[in-house]
Amino acid sequence: MDLFDQKKENKSLTSIIFEKIREDILNDQYRHGEKIVEAKLAEELGVSRTPVREALKQLELDGLVENIPNRGVIVKGISQQDIYDIFTIRMAIEGIAAQWAVERMTEEELGQLKEVCELMEFYTLKEDVTKIFELNTKFHEIIYKATKSRYLEHVLRDFQLFIKSTRNKSLRSEGRMGTALVEHKRILEAFKARDAEVAVAMLTEHITNSRRNAMKLTGMKEE
Repeated sequence: MDLFDQKKENKSLTSIIFEKIREDILNDQYRHGEKIVEAKLAEELGVSRTPVREALKQLELDGLVENIPNRGVIVKGISQQDIYDIFTIRMAIEGIAAQWAVERMTEEELGQLKEVCELMEFYTLKEDVTKIFELNTKFHEIIYKATKSRYLEHVLRDFQLFIKSTRNKSLRSEGRMGTALVEHKRILEAFKARDAEVAVAMLTEHITNSRRNAMKLTGMKEE
Protein backbone atom coordinates (compact mmCIF):
# COMPACT_ATOMS: atom_id res chain seq x y z
CA MET A 1 0.00 0.00 0.00
CA ASP A 2 1.04 3.66 -0.50
CA LEU A 3 1.59 3.99 3.23
CA PHE A 4 5.03 2.45 2.92
CA ASP A 5 6.16 4.73 0.13
CA GLN A 6 6.88 7.16 2.96
CA LYS A 7 9.77 4.94 4.04
CA LYS A 8 11.89 6.71 1.45
CA GLU A 9 11.69 9.71 3.81
CA ASN A 10 13.52 7.59 6.40
CA LYS A 11 10.57 7.60 8.78
CA SER A 12 10.16 4.70 11.18
CA LEU A 13 7.25 2.35 10.62
CA THR A 14 5.74 3.47 13.92
CA SER A 15 5.89 7.13 12.82
CA ILE A 16 4.27 6.34 9.49
CA ILE A 17 1.43 4.42 11.18
CA PHE A 18 1.03 7.13 13.83
CA GLU A 19 0.66 9.84 11.16
CA LYS A 20 -1.79 7.70 9.17
CA ILE A 21 -4.09 7.05 12.15
CA ARG A 22 -3.81 10.66 13.34
CA GLU A 23 -4.76 11.91 9.88
CA ASP A 24 -7.77 9.57 9.81
CA ILE A 25 -8.91 10.74 13.25
CA LEU A 26 -8.53 14.43 12.38
CA ASN A 27 -10.33 13.91 9.06
CA ASP A 28 -13.29 12.35 10.91
CA GLN A 29 -12.66 8.86 9.53
CA TYR A 30 -13.12 7.65 13.10
CA ARG A 31 -16.08 8.73 15.25
CA HIS A 32 -15.76 9.95 18.82
CA GLY A 33 -16.06 6.94 21.12
CA GLU A 34 -15.19 4.44 18.40
CA LYS A 35 -12.92 1.57 19.40
CA ILE A 36 -9.66 0.96 17.54
CA VAL A 37 -8.83 -2.74 17.53
CA GLU A 38 -5.07 -3.17 17.44
CA ALA A 39 -5.10 -6.62 15.77
CA LYS A 40 -7.61 -5.56 13.10
CA LEU A 41 -5.69 -2.38 12.31
CA ALA A 42 -2.40 -4.29 12.04
CA GLU A 43 -4.04 -6.70 9.61
CA GLU A 44 -5.49 -3.86 7.51
CA LEU A 45 -2.09 -2.16 7.31
CA GLY A 46 -0.22 -5.39 6.68
CA VAL A 47 2.13 -4.95 9.63
CA SER A 48 2.79 -6.61 12.97
CA ARG A 49 0.94 -5.42 16.06
CA THR A 50 4.07 -3.91 17.68
CA PRO A 51 4.37 -0.69 15.58
CA VAL A 52 0.58 -0.26 15.76
CA ARG A 53 0.70 -0.55 19.55
CA GLU A 54 3.52 2.02 19.73
CA ALA A 55 1.65 4.38 17.38
CA LEU A 56 -1.47 4.15 19.56
CA LYS A 57 0.62 5.02 22.63
CA GLN A 58 1.83 8.17 20.84
CA LEU A 59 -1.74 9.06 19.91
CA GLU A 60 -2.72 8.69 23.56
CA LEU A 61 0.02 11.16 24.52
CA ASP A 62 -1.46 13.58 21.96
CA GLY A 63 -4.85 13.13 23.61
CA LEU A 64 -6.50 11.81 20.46
CA VAL A 65 -7.23 8.36 21.89
CA GLU A 66 -7.63 6.90 25.36
CA ASN A 67 -6.71 3.40 26.52
CA ILE A 68 -9.51 2.40 28.89
CA PRO A 69 -9.11 -0.77 31.00
CA ASN A 70 -11.45 -3.58 29.88
CA ARG A 71 -12.57 -1.50 26.90
CA GLY A 72 -9.43 -0.92 24.83
CA VAL A 73 -8.33 2.07 22.77
CA ILE A 74 -11.16 4.58 22.31
CA VAL A 75 -11.10 7.57 19.95
CA LYS A 76 -11.41 10.95 21.67
CA GLY A 77 -10.64 13.13 18.67
CA ILE A 78 -11.02 16.92 18.87
CA SER A 79 -13.92 18.28 20.92
CA GLN A 80 -15.74 21.60 20.56
CA GLN A 81 -13.89 22.82 23.65
CA ASP A 82 -10.58 21.73 22.12
CA ILE A 83 -11.36 23.75 18.98
CA TYR A 84 -12.23 26.83 21.03
CA ASP A 85 -9.10 26.45 23.15
CA ILE A 86 -6.80 25.97 20.14
CA PHE A 87 -8.13 29.07 18.38
CA THR A 88 -7.84 31.09 21.59
CA ILE A 89 -4.24 30.01 22.17
CA ARG A 90 -3.47 30.72 18.51
CA MET A 91 -4.80 34.26 18.95
CA ALA A 92 -2.15 34.81 21.62
CA ILE A 93 0.88 33.10 20.15
CA GLU A 94 0.33 33.94 16.48
CA GLY A 95 0.69 37.54 17.60
CA ILE A 96 4.17 36.63 18.80
CA ALA A 97 4.76 34.81 15.52
CA ALA A 98 3.75 37.90 13.54
CA GLN A 99 6.10 40.14 15.54
CA TRP A 100 9.09 37.85 15.14
CA ALA A 101 8.33 37.05 11.51
CA VAL A 102 8.18 40.75 10.55
CA GLU A 103 11.58 41.26 12.18
CA ARG A 104 13.20 38.08 10.84
CA MET A 105 11.53 37.40 7.49
CA THR A 106 13.87 37.31 4.48
CA GLU A 107 13.00 38.94 1.16
CA GLU A 108 12.63 35.46 -0.31
CA GLU A 109 10.08 34.49 2.34
CA LEU A 110 8.21 37.76 1.80
CA GLY A 111 8.11 36.95 -1.90
CA GLN A 112 6.68 33.51 -1.10
CA LEU A 113 4.00 35.09 1.09
CA LYS A 114 3.07 37.50 -1.72
CA GLU A 115 2.91 34.67 -4.27
CA VAL A 116 0.65 32.55 -2.06
CA CYS A 117 -1.67 35.51 -1.48
CA GLU A 118 -1.93 36.12 -5.24
CA LEU A 119 -2.75 32.45 -5.79
CA MET A 120 -5.39 32.64 -3.04
CA GLU A 121 -7.03 35.54 -4.90
CA PHE A 122 -6.98 33.56 -8.17
CA TYR A 123 -8.53 30.43 -6.64
CA THR A 124 -11.04 32.43 -4.61
CA LEU A 125 -12.43 33.78 -7.88
CA LYS A 126 -12.68 30.17 -9.07
CA GLU A 127 -14.28 29.17 -5.74
CA ASP A 128 -11.82 26.29 -5.45
CA VAL A 129 -12.08 25.59 -1.71
CA THR A 130 -9.66 22.65 -1.75
CA LYS A 131 -6.89 24.76 -3.28
CA ILE A 132 -7.67 27.71 -1.02
CA PHE A 133 -7.39 25.45 2.02
CA GLU A 134 -3.93 24.29 0.92
CA LEU A 135 -2.78 27.86 0.24
CA ASN A 136 -4.24 29.11 3.52
CA THR A 137 -2.18 26.54 5.38
CA LYS A 138 0.94 27.42 3.37
CA PHE A 139 0.46 31.16 4.03
CA HIS A 140 0.53 30.66 7.77
CA GLU A 141 3.37 28.14 7.64
CA ILE A 142 5.57 30.66 5.79
CA ILE A 143 5.00 33.05 8.69
CA TYR A 144 5.75 30.33 11.25
CA LYS A 145 8.99 29.42 9.49
CA ALA A 146 9.97 33.09 9.21
CA THR A 147 9.98 33.40 13.02
CA LYS A 148 13.17 31.28 12.98
CA SER A 149 11.84 29.64 16.15
CA ARG A 150 11.53 25.90 15.71
CA TYR A 151 9.53 25.58 18.94
CA LEU A 152 6.93 28.17 17.96
CA GLU A 153 6.76 26.74 14.43
CA HIS A 154 6.23 23.21 15.77
CA VAL A 155 3.42 24.22 18.14
CA LEU A 156 1.57 26.28 15.54
CA ARG A 157 1.90 23.61 12.84
CA ASP A 158 0.38 21.08 15.26
CA PHE A 159 -2.51 23.44 16.01
CA GLN A 160 -3.16 23.83 12.28
CA LEU A 161 -3.23 20.05 11.95
CA PHE A 162 -5.49 19.39 14.95
CA ILE A 163 -8.25 21.67 13.66
CA LYS A 164 -7.80 20.74 10.00
CA SER A 165 -11.34 19.45 9.57
CA THR A 166 -12.89 22.50 11.26
CA ARG A 167 -10.79 24.91 9.19
CA ASN A 168 -11.84 23.15 6.01
CA LYS A 169 -15.54 23.34 6.92
CA SER A 170 -15.14 26.98 7.95
CA LEU A 171 -13.73 27.97 4.56
CA ARG A 172 -16.71 26.31 2.89
CA SER A 173 -19.22 28.41 4.82
CA GLU A 174 -20.94 31.19 2.89
CA GLY A 175 -18.80 34.29 2.38
CA ARG A 176 -15.82 33.05 4.40
CA MET A 177 -13.47 32.56 1.44
CA GLY A 178 -13.82 36.16 0.32
CA THR A 179 -13.49 37.54 3.83
CA ALA A 180 -10.45 35.38 4.53
CA LEU A 181 -8.80 36.65 1.35
CA VAL A 182 -9.24 40.26 2.46
CA GLU A 183 -7.77 39.39 5.86
CA HIS A 184 -4.75 37.67 4.32
CA LYS A 185 -4.12 40.62 1.99
CA ARG A 186 -4.11 42.97 4.99
CA ILE A 187 -1.64 40.72 6.78
CA LEU A 188 0.58 40.69 3.68
CA GLU A 189 0.51 44.50 3.42
CA ALA A 190 1.65 44.77 7.04
CA PHE A 191 4.53 42.41 6.34
CA LYS A 192 5.52 44.31 3.20
CA ALA A 193 5.59 47.51 5.27
CA ARG A 194 7.58 45.69 7.97
CA ASP A 195 5.04 47.05 10.45
CA ALA A 196 5.02 44.59 13.37
CA GLU A 197 2.22 46.35 15.27
CA VAL A 198 -0.19 46.22 12.34
CA ALA A 199 0.88 42.66 11.45
CA VAL A 200 0.05 41.50 14.98
CA ALA A 201 -3.30 43.30 14.90
CA MET A 202 -4.25 41.92 11.46
CA LEU A 203 -3.23 38.35 12.24
CA THR A 204 -5.02 38.42 15.59
CA GLU A 205 -8.16 39.77 13.91
CA HIS A 206 -7.95 36.99 11.32
CA ILE A 207 -7.72 34.26 13.98
CA THR A 208 -10.54 35.90 15.97
CA ASN A 209 -12.81 35.84 12.92
CA SER A 210 -11.81 32.26 12.15
CA ARG A 211 -12.67 31.24 15.71
CA ARG A 212 -16.03 33.01 15.55
CA ASN A 213 -16.87 31.22 12.31
CA ALA A 214 -15.72 27.86 13.66
CA MET A 215 -17.81 28.27 16.80
CA LYS A 216 -20.85 29.11 14.70
CA LEU A 217 -20.34 25.91 12.69
CA THR A 218 -19.95 23.73 15.77
CA GLY A 219 -22.92 25.33 17.53
CA MET A 220 -20.79 26.39 20.48
CA LYS A 221 -21.28 29.86 21.96
CA GLU A 222 -18.19 32.02 22.34
CA GLU A 223 -17.25 32.90 25.90
